[in-house]
Amino acid sequence: MFKRRRFKQQLTLQDRLSAWVKQIREQASKLPPGPERDALLKKARQADVANHLSDWVKSPGLQPPK
Repeated sequence: MFKRRRFKQQLTLQDRLSAWVKQIREQASKLPPGPERDALLKKARQADVANHLSDWVKSPGLQPPK
């Protein structure tokens, strides 16, 4: 039987997503306009939305989105 290698994350998912978004945006800024750059920016936007949704879910006064 294989043993799973487990480790405790040092940063929260939100912190890791924010750092990843920053890194992806820096990479995209170095690329010329085109499909590769657009794909990176799309991934960054999706991660940003995930971060905002997480904030919304964790908020004390949970309100439906407008």
